[in-house]
Amino acid sequence: MIVDSLLTDEQRAIRDAARDFAEKEFPNYAEECDREEKFPFELWKKAAKLGFIGINIPEEYGGQGLGILDSCLVVEEFWRVDGGLAQITSTTFGSEQIIMFGTEEQKKRYLPPLAKGEAICCACYTEPHAGSDVAGIKTRADKDGDEYVINGTKMFITNGGIADYYIVLARTDPNPPKRHHGMSVFIVEKDTPGLEARKLTNKLGIRASDTAEVVFKNVRVPKDNLVGEEGKGFYQTMTFFNVTRIPVAFQAVGIARGAFELAFEYAKNREVFESKLIEFQVTLEKLAKMRTKLEAARLLAYQAAYFQDRQGIPDPGLTAMAKYYTARVAQEIVNEALQIHGGYGFMGEQAISRMYRDVRILEIYEGTREIELEIIGRSLTGRIPSVLGTVRRHPLM
Repeated sequence: MIVDSLLTDEQRAIRDAARDFAEKEFPNYAEECDREEKFPFELWKKAAKLGFIGINIPEEYGGQGLGILDSCLVVEEFWRVDGGLAQITSTTFGSEQIIMFGTEEQKKRYLPPLAKGEAICCACYTEPHAGSDVAGIKTRADKDGDEYVINGTKMFITNGGIADYYIVLARTDPNPPKRHHGMSVFIVEKDTPGLEARKLTNKLGIRASDTAEVVFKNVRVPKDNLVGEEGKGFYQTMTFFNVTRIPVAFQAVGIARGAFELAFEYAKNREVFESKLIEFQVTLEKLAKMRTKLEAARLLAYQAAYFQDRQGIPDPGLTAMAKYYTARVAQEIVNEALQIHGGYGFMGEQAISRMYRDVRILEIYEGTREIELEIIGRSLTGRIPSVLGTVRRHPLM
């Protein structure tokens, strides 16, 4: 395939190693962690020892300092096998703020433990009444001498119940000239008085991934825990999402690949009406459409990653387009894969049934599909800087 020919030898080695690890290790944890909604600490430690965690963290802070595509190759292979367990790669989620905007002291203190698999990070943005509308957050961070006092509640926080570091977006100006002004980002360490995390259970999918409600009650943090500039938190967070939506696109490609492969093998071996299922034209048409959509989605995901690696900054339009389309395609492919499995796919312990539950999150977190379409539209009209630009007038008009 064309995308494989674009990879370097080192990238192919990373991809193959990630594939081997997932295929060997994930089956030992998948059913139990999904059933018990349990984070796989042992699996996470194994992955960290092999260098699959914190790939993008710079070498001087304990990581490998590789590009976004390199880490996304791992994400794709992990999600191909199991989306819930694949979330072990998200244990550094939020550290991108430190990498991009943190001080040297913050980088030296917080990044090495994350890269080594000795600590877990989480990003606290969503609130009970502010999800896609980041500018609507109510959490406050009031300055008191050399400290900030944080009060508020964050909801649906990945790793919230197991994190060592909490990256928190809060309002430092209660009366900003514009609603997206006056926000700042902070690092809060676990066990800080006033911080409480409550595990959320009964999720539809990615049940091996920890999710929590995080409450801050008069949580005091030193001014040195401010990440970036005071009042610039909204802009920092938008940059953060433009970067982190790229791995979500690869999550979608991974689970779509996994579902397609399961359906293809099942169709080759399942007999109905004294013939193999794959011999029926209706089945072949399903598989043909699934594979075509998968390859198109893959190309969009790779395009967003290549742009980020080559330019050093993400393109909001390309990132949104990749996440929107890959997530949509993943829904369709997983749905058809389950249809091909029939009643066997409907049973709870089957891998395809877990994929059916896991895939739904991809159109919700890191920006809903409606938000992604809004970003794409604004990119087309030039309201958001993007290579998509303003559509040029056709010469015949």
